[in-house]
Amino acid sequence: MTSRHDRAWLSGTGWAGALAGAAPEHAQALEQWRGHDWPLIVTRRTQDAAPGTLCLGLALPPDTGRKLRIALLVDANAVARVDNALPLRAAAAVAPARWAGPLAALLADAGPITLRAYGSLALQAVTGLNYLTETSDIDLLFKPESLQELDAGVQLLQAYATRLPLDGEIVFPGGAAVAWKEWRDAAGNDARVLVKDANMVRLATTASLRDLLG
Repeated sequence: MTSRHDRAWLSGTGWAGALAGAAPEHAQALEQWRGHDWPLIVTRRTQDAAPGTLCLGLALPPDTGRKLRIALLVDANAVARVDNALPLRAAAAVAPARWAGPLAALLADAGPITLRAYGSLALQAVTGLNYLTETSDIDLLFKPESLQELDAGVQLLQAYATRLPLDGEIVFPGGAAVAWKEWRDAAGNDARVLVKDANMVRLATTASLRDLLG
């Protein structure tokens, strides 16, 4: 099962179909992605997405002069492979100098906690294109496997949020994702938080999400 922010590589047939149905202004970007075999990103399913299809996206870097985001609806059989979002350790290799030291310390302190990156930092690491700007955030994915790991991970992110522009989501079992900062602010009060699932956006209590971890 795919999740939001997963990376998806199209097969030759998949690219042929994507290009055949592309708007003229999107063709050049799609050809570039196909030529380099760069992955597309799994996005939230749209209402018109039929069973057996995947919703994918491609975002161009800001230095192209326009913030172009291309949405694709492809047959799942046209996807050659799918992988999780890029490990933060791999994405950190292209981080600007101002982030390098704090990121290395964050990764060292994370221990067994797995952090992954999406957004500008991950896209720059994968493509080599200039996605990062002076105002970029570090978008992280954190998928805890227990309540203890959840609490430890949030404490870790909070500890480094004064040194790094950390953003991103906690992803609970089943794919329910909550912005980690919103979780941090609401967790002690059993408040309702905004949850992004594969198919919808909804509200849920922090207690109900903690229950997913046992």
